[in-house]
Amino acid sequence: MNRPVYVIGVDVGGTFTDVFILDESAGAVMTAKVPSTRGDQSKGIVEGIGRQIDGFADISTIVHGTTVGTNALLERKGARTGIITTEGFRDVLEMRRRDRPTTWGLKGSFAPVVDRADRVEVAERVLADGSVLRVVAEEEVRERARALAASGCEAVCVFFINGYANNDNEKRAVETVRSVWPNAYVTAATEILPEIREFERVSTATLNAYLQPVVSSYLERLEDTLTGRGFAGDLLIVQSNGGVMTVDTAKRYPIRTALSGPAAGVIAATAIAKAAGFRNVITCDMGGTSFDVSLVTDGKAALAAQTAIEFGMVVRTPMIEITTIGAGGGSIASVDKSGLLQVGPESAGSDPGPVCYGLGNDRPAVTDANLVLGRINPDRPIGGKLERLDVEAARNAIEAHIAGPLGLGVEQAADAILKLANAKMAGAIRLVSIEKGHDPAKFAAMPFGGGGALHAGALIKEVGLGAALVPRFPGITSALGCVVADMRHDRVQTVNRLLDQLDAPALGRQMHEVADETQALLSHAGVAFERVERIFELDMLYVGQTHTVSVPISLADAELTPEAIRTAFDAAYRGAYGRLLDNIPTRVMNYRVVVIGYRPDLDMAVFAPVDGKPAEACRTGMRRVFADGAFHDAAVYDRLSLEIGAMVAGPALLEQPDTTIFVDPGLVARVDRFGNLLIERAGK
Repeated sequence: MNRPVYVIGVDVGGTFTDVFILDESAGAVMTAKVPSTRGDQSKGIVEGIGRQIDGFADISTIVHGTTVGTNALLERKGARTGIITTEGFRDVLEMRRRDRPTTWGLKGSFAPVVDRADRVEVAERVLADGSVLRVVAEEEVRERARALAASGCEAVCVFFINGYANNDNEKRAVETVRSVWPNAYVTAATEILPEIREFERVSTATLNAYLQPVVSSYLERLEDTLTGRGFAGDLLIVQSNGGVMTVDTAKRYPIRTALSGPAAGVIAATAIAKAAGFRNVITCDMGGTSFDVSLVTDGKAALAAQTAIEFGMVVRTPMIEITTIGAGGGSIASVDKSGLLQVGPESAGSDPGPVCYGLGNDRPAVTDANLVLGRINPDRPIGGKLERLDVEAARNAIEAHIAGPLGLGVEQAADAILKLANAKMAGAIRLVSIEKGHDPAKFAAMPFGGGGALHAGALIKEVGLGAALVPRFPGITSALGCVVADMRHDRVQTVNRLLDQLDAPALGRQMHEVADETQALLSHAGVAFERVERIFELDMLYVGQTHTVSVPISLADAELTPEAIRTAFDAAYRGAYGRLLDNIPTRVMNYRVVVIGYRPDLDMAVFAPVDGKPAEACRTGMRRVFADGAFHDAAVYDRLSLEIGAMVAGPALLEQPDTTIFVDPGLVARVDRFGNLLIERAGK
């Protein structure tokens, strides 16, 4: 018998840790869902893996989507960080872009992650053309670094104005700081983002420093824990751009993990939908705390060059474009002072969790509403945390906090909670689709996470989506994304030259050199790739404009020429705006180099039902479910036992260990050849 070879994807969420295990030797898959261990996420990871396999020595690769960095940013629990910057620029981080938290009105405050006392200056100056006006004094840098360390700073960021044009002063200062700093947590702003725009550069670099001690110590604990269990394979970390990187790279650039977990879910959804024949999907990841939405068009996830984690906390590094709202299973429902029902953004999380968990929370959550309305089986809670959910406690909480104050019955109050939660989710979907010129009817929703499939039908009706495609294992989709993600690295560098004054051949050679350096990171990762792709782009604009267009550039064997750049710019600009601007010079602002190592595709046929049965043979009972203002008798099915082509008409409930799927009245569900469940309007 062949020894198993496991590739494992792990996604740690606010409530559950999800594990997807691929046995490459047998072509089989296993899954696990365990409660997240908030104090030390590595414990939950080891427990989840250990539920399915004993021999950690048989694991070849573990790919991990982590929320350690995300949580540290949102909860402002990063390390105390210092900034050493150019004289006169210590307040760039706090001044931002002179924006404010609320668009209308003057109210609102902002506190940067680094206090002003920990932002210190040194005398140095580089001009915008890259010429050095004043060389930095190493002794002054050394003095400032020692003072920051003595005051209690754990990490430091060196940010010099115009460092993108010439980073000689910044490099000299960083070397000096490292000679006296008590640990390895020293960040150079131009190593993180050698791009024009000082606020975005200092914000991204400072947040990288802010996360370094937190993320690095976590990854070191995880490595030690796995090694202690006999693991000797490769540990990779999911990046916010949907690619993966080595642990060493993640320790140096933890800011690239800011949306690691949600990005993995989008990657998995894209792969599942593509195999099923859907190239346009809207991913809907509903976990315990949030509802994350992303648009996939023509089989590609949308990337954002810049993301605000929250107001004033800007990260300028490529990330999958994800819209997040506070509408998860643990989102708290309440009645505000004006007598209006609210859902979220506060969440009960995993501990204590919804009221029905019986762990101390007494305020109703979305999961409690689903339970009271019959959509969740109290005897089959997901995740293995509890043996049974407390329906009566959930009813009492909804009665006390929602039904009583609003003068409603318990079922009507629970229904109102779900309707409001669905309306918030629908708003997020409209934001990424209709408001960007896309017709939702041409898209399928891909609901996943522990709670997404309970709301799929409501979203089809609310938004007018064409269908919903529910993956085989919705609750562990993000963990699957870790396994199918490719390795990717992005590089950017400001050029800031008029096209007529640009040495195009030299620029082409420089981009090739950067691509060679970046590809070397892939070579050192110890991962087998089917192929490696290099992507070259220029950020360009007409003189006088602020916003750039992305211009794809072909750098094959031919030398890069101004004529080739101009032709590519004209095509990109006309495609974006429908016209060109005559007699206005063009400027090349930045070049971008992307290197992608494509890992072998996962054959989605591994999810196809084996020995499936007709729908009637999978029926396990009936349950009263409240929907559309009335109770219905809904058939209950064992979802994973359904054969390919099996049809189920709503109202119906399909149960499985990692989630429950609710097929609303008027909808019908069908199992496709990959085990996905396609939900559409009846008679479509």
